[in-house]
This record gives sequence, structure tokens and C-alpha cells, in this order.
Amino acid sequence: MKILHVSPSFYPATFWGGPIFSTKAICDGVAAMPDFSLRVLTTDAAGLAVSDRVRRVPMGYPVHYAYRIAGHSVAPGVLWHLPAAVLWADVVHLTGTYSFATLPTLALARGLGRPVVWSPRGALQATQDWPDAPRKTAKRLFERAAQKLRPKGCVLHVTAAMEAAQSVARLPDIRTAVIPNCVSIPPLVGRIFRPGGALRLMYLGRLHPKKGIDLLIAAMGRLPDYVTLDIYGSGDAAYEATLRAAAAEYGTRIRFHGPVQNAAKALAFARADLFVLPSHSENFGIVVAEALAHGLPVLTTTATPWRRLDLIGAGACIDPLQDDLAGAIARLGAGDLAGMGAYGRDWMIRDFSPEVMVARFAALYRSLAADEPQMVQA
Repeated sequence: MKILHVSPSFYPATFWGGPIFSTKAICDGVAAMPDFSLRVLTTDAAGLAVSDRVRRVPMGYPVHYAYRIAGHSVAPGVLWHLPAAVLWADVVHLTGTYSFATLPTLALARGLGRPVVWSPRGALQATQDWPDAPRKTAKRLFERAAQKLRPKGCVLHVTAAMEAAQSVARLPDIRTAVIPNCVSIPPLVGRIFRPGGALRLMYLGRLHPKKGIDLLIAAMGRLPDYVTLDIYGSGDAAYEATLRAAAAEYGTRIRFHGPVQNAAKALAFARADLFVLPSHSENFGIVVAEALAHGLPVLTTTATPWRRLDLIGAGACIDPLQDDLAGAIARLGAGDLAGMGAYGRDWMIRDFSPEVMVARFAALYRSLAADEPQMVQA
């Protein structure tokens, strides 16, 4: 079976965080199956600036990085190669929403009779759920065009029921398939929680208003001096400057480190006691899964799909607008952090391994190609 992935960016364009790694994990796993052949059509975008271009690495399957000339994903080469690529495929997997190639891919798949798995990666949910989402009128027009152009065999891939509900509010009557993202399970390493009585908080991800980082910085003012916060990630320079200014009054209790990957990321998790994601909107929140896989308890919000944290005993979910963030941090910090971390890691091994995710996608591709979408919900 031949699978075409169309995406506005692709590994090693890690600037865009979790979706890049998740998409790569899907492709790696499916390409390794003997009955699948996989190709990727993407751009060479590696960051916000047009001059930011990926340094290509061998992937084990064909990846065409078209030359970006503007915006996040404007690359005419994608359109040049798209017709032949869609004609080649049995199933098209489209990643991204308000992107340069989204509407052409949907239209070509419809014209050539190819089923589509469409992964919006939280963009529809964010537009629906986040009051300050930009360009809402233009996005609504884009969505209406997508509704008219998408093929009948189009299934929206979402990572949680919450994302499904909010995405369908933007694209009525579209079918959905819920397949959570996966997380790599690192080797288990010994860690010491709260060394010397300190409580080390950690945030990792994009620096963006919807992430609620300002709430976390403000909460530090209501916590004792032995509580510290390490912030990893990057974002808009002006917004980052605002966060740094707000954190300045806390001196070395709040530290900004920039983006981290691979061994540096693992070390960051190992040096923390509690991961905090006070987000206003998340379709999945892969960093939560990563933290749990490293044996780190998590505090996040009910605006994410991680409400089972309380049930599993791996942390807690709170209402970002009504509950006391500082109080929740203090409460969890005084609890059995090692036990919570162990429960969370076991949960990730059981339900969120790459093997589980890839098997679900392979089953979805096969069912769409056979026009028997057993995994799809109307």
C-alpha cells in the first residue's frame, strides 16, 4: 500500500515542536512495515524566517523538501510535485490546516478519488477555543473552502475526544478518528526528588500566550523561595521579552534556557521535580507525555486532554481560570513525587508507545483504502 504524507514542514525542522516528532514517528513506523511504501512531500522550512532551512538527514524513505519562498510554508515546488504524488498514492495523509498546500491537496485527492487522513495538529481546536486566535475571519473562509474541496473519503485525525469535538465545530459533518500521539520511552534512570528541600518546576514548549506561562510566572510570587522554575523553549521575540521582564523580579528563581533537544532535553527532565503546563488550549500536549515517560509528575489544566492524570495518580489537572495554580503546585510538591512519576511512566508504556500508535494508523490506512473505515466516527 502506498502512503503519501503532505506536510508544511518535516523533520529535522524541530522548531515547531511535538507535531514534527509525531509525524516522523508515524512515517518511520509505517515505512518499516513490509506491505507499505511511503513518501513525504514537504518544504525546507526550519523556522519562522524564510532563510531558516533544514539540514537534510537520511530518512530511509523518500522525502522531497520543496524550496520555501515566503510565509511558513509557501513553496511552489510542492504544487509542482503534488499531482503526480497524489496519483501515485493509495491514501494521502495531510498534516496542517491553514497552510499553503492544504486546499490543493484536498482538491487533488477529491479529483483523483484518493482517501485522505487529515491531521490538523490542533489548529482547528485552537481557533475554536482560543479567544485571541489571529485572523479568525480568514480562517473561517479557509475552512469553508476546505469543506467544499475535501473528498468524501476524508477523515480528520485527532489526538483526543476534546480535539474532535472542537474541530468538528469548525468543520461540521466531517468524520474523525482518534489516535493519540506517541512518546518514546527513555531508559529508566535514578532521580532524586526535591534535593535539599528544593522544589524544581519545569516548563518546556513554545513560548506563546495560549500556553499560560504568564500564569506560571505570576504563581511564583505566591510560592516560597525554595521553589524554582526552569523555562525551556522559544517563540515570538517580543512575547519572550515580556515573559523575561515579568520574571526579572524573581532573580535566579526563574531561568530561561532556550530550546533543548535529545540528551539536553532528557537532562532537563532529570533535573526537575514537577512539570507544569498551564495551557489555555492543547490538542494533545506531547510534552506532557514526554515528562511522564521520564518519570516526572505533571500539573496541567482541564484545557488539555490529560484529565486522567488524577485518576492514574500521575499528577493533576486544574481549571486555568478558576483554580489556584500556586496552591496546586504546593499540594503536589508536598506529595509522593516518586510514586506519581512511576505511575505516569507505566501509563505511557502501556498506552502511548510508538508501536501502539503506528499499528492504529496502519489499520486506518488499510480501512480507508478498502473503503471500510472501521476506526472512523461520523
